[in-house]
Amino acid sequence: MDELKLLILLVGSGFLFRTALIFTGQMWAKSHAQTVSFLVLPLITYVITNTIANNIALSLGMIGALSIVRFRHPVKSPLELIMYFALITVGIATSVRTKWAIQLILGTILIILIVKFFQFLSKKYGRSFYNTSFNEGVNTNTLEIVAKNKIELIEKNDYLISSFNDIDDKKIIYRLNFENKKELQLFKETIEKSDQIEKINTIYN
Repeated sequence: MDELKLLILLVGSGFLFRTALIFTGQMWAKSHAQTVSFLVLPLITYVITNTIANNIALSLGMIGALSIVRFRHPVKSPLELIMYFALITVGIATSVRTKWAIQLILGTILIILIVKFFQFLSKKYGRSFYNTSFNEGVNTNTLEIVAKNKIELIEKNDYLISSFNDIDDKKIIYRLNFENKKELQLFKETIEKSDQIEKINTIYN
């Protein structure tokens, strides 16, 4: 029971940090990768510190194991790096105390599924639990729209990543990125009826 309380505290602290950052305007913390990272990283750190506590040999071994995770190019997603860290931690924790490894595996998988479920639930009510960050190695589907005037439906869309007001040609160019084709198609069908739209380009990944 005490361990369960600790796990709730760890995951809860990550969620509170994320909430505080979003509240103060740090919207980078709302992306999918950052959301999962904030919830999983405290759990990973707890398991690894318990595993190597009071064991100098194991601590040195951990340093050696982590040195394997090197990148000559920038990591596309912080979540990618944390997942590598989690996999290494599972391997080390299993050799010391299997119970911790199992807790980490179950906790990480549960967090990933819960975050996805909350996003699914949020979309049903027209909201979004997290934003998709398009600089984190996520494959996305792009919609480019050329409009005569501002379109409120596009302006307020969560998937809007850029808008350009071409004063000379009197046009507004919107770019939206979607996580999957179905969402893109549904939105495309909605806005195609507008007489303010001149052109729509679709790019699938």
